[in-house]
Amino acid sequence: MHRNITRKIRKISYSKAIREGIDQVMQESSNLVVIGEGVPDPKSIFLTTEGLREKYGKKRVFDMPLAENGMTGICIGAAIDGTRVLMIHQRIDFALLAMDQIINNAAKWHYMFDGQMTVPIVIRVIIGRGWGQGPQHSQGLQALFAHIPGLKVIMPATAKDAKGMMITALRDNNPVIFIEHRWLHHIEDDVPEEVYGSDIDKAQVIRRGSDVTIVASSLMVMESLKVAKVLSEIDIDMEVVDLRSVRPIDINTIMQSVVKTKKIIVVDAAWKAGGIAGEIVAQVVDNGFDLLERAPLRISLPEHPVPTSHYMADYYYQDAKEIAEQVMEFFGYQGNKESIFDLLNTGYHRDVPTKNFHGPF
Repeated sequence: MHRNITRKIRKISYSKAIREGIDQVMQESSNLVVIGEGVPDPKSIFLTTEGLREKYGKKRVFDMPLAENGMTGICIGAAIDGTRVLMIHQRIDFALLAMDQIINNAAKWHYMFDGQMTVPIVIRVIIGRGWGQGPQHSQGLQALFAHIPGLKVIMPATAKDAKGMMITALRDNNPVIFIEHRWLHHIEDDVPEEVYGSDIDKAQVIRRGSDVTIVASSLMVMESLKVAKVLSEIDIDMEVVDLRSVRPIDINTIMQSVVKTKKIIVVDAAWKAGGIAGEIVAQVVDNGFDLLERAPLRISLPEHPVPTSHYMADYYYQDAKEIAEQVMEFFGYQGNKESIFDLLNTGYHRDVPTKNFHGPF
C-alpha cells in the first residue's frame, strides 16, 4: 500500500532558506560544525545562522578570530580528521587571506593521496555589494576559485537552490566554495520544508525562449529574468540559463540551448578579463562554432575596482537596464528604448537593492 506524501512548500527568503538547509544537515550529521566571524552575533550573518548556537551549543557553532589564513588551516585539518566543517566569511574578499590554505591544501588533498583522503569543508563567502562597500569588500571573485582543480564552486540564484545546494554541499566529501550575493538574501521563493538536495554541477534553464541564450549566475539571473519579461513585449524571446555552478561548468545544458537559439550572451557580475563569461564563450565556440549566427556577447563589469560612492556606482554595476540596453543593441533594435528602460527602472541607486536595505553588515 502506497501512502501519499504531501510536500509542504512555503515562500521564504534566500537567507532563511540557507539557515534551514544548515539546520537540517546539522540534525542529520552530529559531527558538522559551523564557524565564522559573526556566526553567533545578534545579526547572525544576515539571519543565516540565527538560533543555531542556542540549538546546537557552543561546541558546534562558534565565532572565530580575525585570522583567516590560520583558521582556514585549522578547519581544513579538522575536515581531514573527519569533522564536517561549514566555514563562513562575511565577505568573499576575506577569503583572499586564506588562498594558500584553500588552494594548496583543501583543493589538492584528495588528489595527492590518490582519493584515499577527503576534505569535507564548505567555505561560504558573500559578495558584499552595496552601501558603499567599495573596492575591498564587494568583489565578485568567482573566477579565482573556479580556476582551481579540486574545488567545486557554486553560486545559487534562488532560495530553493540556496537551501538544496547548501545541503548537497554540506554532504559532499570534498571542498565546496559556496558563493552568495547579499542582494539575494531578501528575495523569497517557493521552498520545500523537507530535506532535499539540489545538483551542484548542473545548470538549469529557468525561462524558455527561442531568440538568444542568456547564461547568468547568482544575482544576474534575477536581473536577466526581469529583462526577458520586458523584452518579450518587443518580440525578443530570451532563454535564460541559470549557471548555478562555475566549477564545473555544465556546458552540455548551455549547448542544448545554443543549438536552438544560435546566439549566446553571458552576464557575469565580475570583470571580463580572465572571467567566467570568457570561459563559457570559449567552450561554446569549441563545441559549436558553426552553430552561431553572430559573435557572442559578454556583459560584465568595467575593468577597474568599484567606487565607494554610490553615486559613482550607478555608472559601474550592470543591472536589468544595462543588460536590456546591450541586448537591444545586440539585436539592432531601433524602437523606443526609453519606454523599455522606464519599465525596468527601480528608482533606487545601483548600490542599494531595496529601500529597506540598511548598513554594510
